[in-house]
Amino acid sequence: MEKRELLSKFQEIFGVEGTLYFAPGRVNLIGEHTDYNGGHVFPCALTIGTYGVARKRKDNKLRFYSLNFEHLGVIESSLDDLKPYKEADWTNYPKGVMWAFGEMGMKMDSGLDLLLYGNIPNGSGLSSSASVEVLTGYILRDLYGFKVDNKALALIGQFSENKFNGVNCGIMDQFAIAMGEKDHAIFLDTNTLEYQLVPIKLDGIRIVIASSNKKRGLGDSKYNERRSECEEALGELKQYIDIKSLGDLLEDDFEIYKNAIDSDIRKKRTKHAVYENRRTMKAVDALVNNDIVTFGKLMNDSHISLRDDYEVTGVELDTLVEEAWKQPGVVGARMTGAGFGGCTVNLVKEENVEAFIKNVGAAYEAKIGYAADFYVVDVGNGPCKLS
Repeated sequence: MEKRELLSKFQEIFGVEGTLYFAPGRVNLIGEHTDYNGGHVFPCALTIGTYGVARKRKDNKLRFYSLNFEHLGVIESSLDDLKPYKEADWTNYPKGVMWAFGEMGMKMDSGLDLLLYGNIPNGSGLSSSASVEVLTGYILRDLYGFKVDNKALALIGQFSENKFNGVNCGIMDQFAIAMGEKDHAIFLDTNTLEYQLVPIKLDGIRIVIASSNKKRGLGDSKYNERRSECEEALGELKQYIDIKSLGDLLEDDFEIYKNAIDSDIRKKRTKHAVYENRRTMKAVDALVNNDIVTFGKLMNDSHISLRDDYEVTGVELDTLVEEAWKQPGVVGARMTGAGFGGCTVNLVKEENVEAFIKNVGAAYEAKIGYAADFYVVDVGNGPCKLS
């Protein structure tokens, strides 16, 4: 949808002119389910994301409209009633950010009209909710003059998702979106929030996202269950070794102390968290050294660990990845995001992209019974004002 169309749609719905903003989606190249375990992640912002048109009001009213959910019409709320309601649907994400700003001592002095349009596939695992959160924070900063940097926008977005929407997510999604930079991925230590922008040199290789089209929501998936399994294992390990998070462990440490964990299931979960963190560090070294073959192999190993030790893939994601591995020109393929549906990320040689999409798509539909969608994406910048 063109910028012009979004601005005129806002005027049509709300009767006034607004200002246009954008925040990207993100894909995580490697480092899955490590962010809440104090490990490293390696995401990048994308050129697809969420557009928002907004305007301050003179009263306390909040009015929301989404071009992705037009059947819901205008959803009204108020600054005096910033609480999560099931019937408020998608507006709980921007409302959560408004609430979080207030909790941090930055109260909005008037209401807001907000129109959103996202070209991230909904429920795909490319972080549409975090994109909306960072976008809302960026808009509030711009319109209300709040003194926060982009890093703070990421933390406020995470706080709102944890405390307002009840999803125990880590920091990665919001951080990648708020801090994204074109043609760079972010090597982030989630324990310290120290990060490094690493150039992505994918000469002749494209990033292809395959969406399983199996819908899933983080809050109602087993995400929180995995998180609590890791927290319990961390508590058991702390009795024997001085660590603050599973991200502090080397592979050898895990092998020495794993019997302190009194459950085979929790051992498997911990093994994934420890090995995936180290895999991510090795993958970044490989990319810096222009060794894309090793990077791809580590992506494949990541998927196997997510499938066998963390058990968050499922038949849809496994089918997409296993079919990808059979295709010529595929450097690496893995599930990305929380799992239980969502997407895979694939590095594919440019000349093989068309055949890859055709072949993997046909095999997936034959086995699963409905189609996958494919997106050839570029690495983009963080949030911005467009008008």
